[in-house]
Amino acid sequence: MDDPSRIAAALDLVGPRLKRIRAQRGVTLTDLSERTGISKSTLSRLENGQRRPSLELLLPLAQAYRVPLDDLVGAPEVGDPRIRLKPRRVHGRTVLPLTQQPNGVQAWKIVIPASQSTPNPRIHDGYEWLYMLSGRMRLILGDRDFVLGVGEAAEFDTQLPHWFGSTGEGSAEVLSIFGRPGERIHVCAESGHQHSGGH
Repeated sequence: MDDPSRIAAALDLVGPRLKRIRAQRGVTLTDLSERTGISKSTLSRLENGQRRPSLELLLPLAQAYRVPLDDLVGAPEVGDPRIRLKPRRVHGRTVLPLTQQPNGVQAWKIVIPASQSTPNPRIHDGYEWLYMLSGRMRLILGDRDFVLGVGEAAEFDTQLPHWFGSTGEGSAEVLSIFGRPGERIHVCAESGHQHSGGH
């Protein structure tokens, strides 16, 4: 059973969360009132925690902001195994993190718009593995220039000047797996393998 104090704490955070989303979007209370049909005074009291959030108020707000209701409520995720992945915009690309841990191998799904076709090679420590999910992608490694299609993959040391982006023909989706220096993707095909060593 859900702990009532946890639910109350989640509801207390709705007001500040609504205020933050509105500020991020640059929307005024007047704009929001016109979009949702909720009065400015009710919206203001809701943001300041003087009005209890209800479904009748939150549903129009979720529609106006085009976000899932869960994002407004911050619903307690007790016993829910689903991971809520939040896409981000990074250098004009949409990046969806697929891993949660900050250290270790990291995986992303990257959507590259057609406009991202000007090479800008860079170097950094690590090792990267790319797999094409859709579209076509241009990959520059050192002085070599490749075009990858769906189902093709590339792996490289990121100390080599590299860049990947659109061929200019359209958008592309790529799966990127990145490891820190010394980390490689290990494929384990053996069952019952045990570590040797002391306790």
